[in-house]
Amino acid sequence: MKADVYNKEGQVIEQIELPLDIFKTDFNPDLVHQVLRVLLSRRRLALAFAKGRSEVRGGGKKPWRQKGTGRARHGSIRSPLWKGGGVTFGPRLKEENFKKRINKKMRKAAIKMVLSQKIKDKEIKIFDSLEVKEKKTKMMDKILKNILETKNKKQCRALVLLGPKQAEIKRILKNIPYLNIQTVSSLDLLDLLNNKYLVFEKNTLPLLIENLTK
Repeated sequence: MKADVYNKEGQVIEQIELPLDIFKTDFNPDLVHQVLRVLLSRRRLALAFAKGRSEVRGGGKKPWRQKGTGRARHGSIRSPLWKGGGVTFGPRLKEENFKKRINKKMRKAAIKMVLSQKIKDKEIKIFDSLEVKEKKTKMMDKILKNILETKNKKQCRALVLLGPKQAEIKRILKNIPYLNIQTVSSLDLLDLLNNKYLVFEKNTLPLLIENLTK
């Protein structure tokens, strides 16, 4: 399988060979959905919290004397039996754990499936180089718009994959609103699904292949 390589003017200058075991994998929606649920569960925050009787404000004084009133005995109006009182066995922040687990093999297989779908839909854009002489965000924005569909803002979102020693390029790209930046080693399924395009340099491809095959 071959893929086009673009220059900074948006012109195809060559074609490179892509490994079939990564970029031509049969799509399994059930596996992708399973991995996606695991990733979302790890990002879920435990927000539900209920106060117990010792945490509710007020209720320090005994509502009435222990005996002689004919009514049931109570020690505090903040008892769970009272309206406005504490909650018995309510949700607590520290006790909530939504995290699920999945093995590496399944996670990488799901990424390969989405990459295969993106290369099929021509949503992977490979540059010969992202280095620019004039290191300004405006210049990089112009280069990317040469090959990305930017008329519809929802559809032009792109994920840029960078190598470990490309801090300068990251600094230039980080202020472009339609871009998300990620390193090859940190790539996950959620990044790919949240962005229409995947953009990286030709030199980054071996790192991506190594990360998905090791």
